[in-house]
Amino acid sequence: MINVTQRQIWVTFSKEGVHLYPAAIDDPALATGKWDDVSFLGYAHRHIFHFKVAIDVFHDDRDIEFIQFKRWLESLYANSTLELNHRSCEMIAEELAQEIHNKYPNRSITISVAEDNENGATMTFNPTEG
Repeated sequence: MINVTQRQIWVTFSKEGVHLYPAAIDDPALATGKWDDVSFLGYAHRHIFHFKVAIDVFHDDRDIEFIQFKRWLESLYANSTLELNHRSCEMIAEELAQEIHNKYPNRSITISVAEDNENGATMTFNPTEG
């Protein structure tokens, strides 16, 4: 017999967005003038942001239906193009986690946000007591 220690569902979706990394313009670690120069990131640029969101469910018959969960998540980003300003993948994940927590409290949430499904961040959020 094996024990289930955590049960989660996950969904994916993508959304066009524009953001920038202001420090990249003049931070010497980023604007190197060499092969690793990424100063261009300091200017507004477009990505397709890919999301993968997992959330705890509490039984085998899914107390959150994943198609409904996905549709709700997509509705949070209903604008044609996301204007993300200086927000990083990590900041986007944190904001989304708070929205999910408000609707589905007391559940662990794992969110991955990737730029063009190429580079990104994964963050796990656990419910806190109190």
